[in-house]
Amino acid sequence: MQLIPATDQNRLQKIEQLYKTAFPACERKPFSNMTQKQAAGQVDIFALEENGAFHGLAITMKALDLVLLDYFAIDDQKRSQGFGRSSLQTLFAHYTGKRFFLEIESTREPSANREQRLRRKNFYLHSGMTELGIEAVVFGVPMELLSYRAKLTAAEYVGVYETVYGAAKAAHVRIV
Repeated sequence: MQLIPATDQNRLQKIEQLYKTAFPACERKPFSNMTQKQAAGQVDIFALEENGAFHGLAITMKALDLVLLDYFAIDDQKRSQGFGRSSLQTLFAHYTGKRFFLEIESTREPSANREQRLRRKNFYLHSGMTELGIEAVVFGVPMELLSYRAKLTAAEYVGVYETVYGAAKAAHVRIV
């Protein structure tokens, strides 16, 4: 699997299309904000490709030695074929030496898609990630944090949002 920086319009369009279908509106940031932050070096937007074929997206936020996998999605037609695990391993290797972590929708909260949330969490745990024991409400959405061989504090986590998007946006990330 290859991580291709999405700097051309064709890749960005594919990524934005998948982004809009893979994530609920309440969890999406304006795509233009992320591309602006990419230009500033605070966000990486990757197309996940193999042999020139688009399989998915990975969008990370970066601050100091911290990397938050903000969005990760595999195209519906490519799921359950190993592309997710392969892409995740490629991301781990790409960010070697960085503290790599992500948020997932809470598996502890009642929800209509609880089974999907549990499958997603198990996918990450079976891919080598561990629970950090940090829970947050991010723009009204309850989240749990997982990491790949890293420890971080709740303050460091909120600090990523503050560094990348400013104090006003970080105020919408509340540790519970």
